[in-house]
Amino acid sequence: MASNQEQASYRVGEAKGQTQEKTGQMMGAAKDKACEAKDRAAGLAGHASGQGQGATDAAKQKALETAQYTKESAVAGKDKTGGMLQQATETVKGAVVGAKDAVVNTLGMGGDNTTNTGKDTSTITEKITGRDH
Repeated sequence: MASNQEQASYRVGEAKGQTQEKTGQMMGAAKDKACEAKDRAAGLAGHASGQGQGATDAAKQKALETAQYTKESAVAGKDKTGGMLQQATETVKGAVVGAKDAVVNTLGMGGDNTTNTGKDTSTITEKITGRDH
C-alpha cells in the first residue's frame, strides 16, 4: 500500500489539477465576457456615431433651409424696396409737376390765359421745368 506521504502527494496533485482546470474555465468565461463587452461597446459606439452623423446631416439640412429662407427674404425685400422707390419717384415727379404748374399759373404763364402779354416766356419755363416746350 501506499504510504500516507504518497497519498497526500497524490491528493495535492489532484487538487492542483482541479484548481488549474477551474482557473482555466474561469479565465475562459472571463475572456468570453470581455469579448462580449467589447463587441457591445463597439456596437454602441457605432450606433452613437451613426446618431452623430444623423445629427450632423440634420444640422446641415437646417442650415441649407435657413440660407434658402434668408435668400428668399432678401429678394422679396429688394423687390418691395424697388417698388417703394418707384412709387416715391412717381410721387416726387407729380409734386414737381404740380409745383411747376402752380408757379407758371401764378406768374400768368399758364396755357389757360387767353391774354398774351407778348413776352417771350420760354426761357423762364425752361428754367422752371428744365425742358423746352
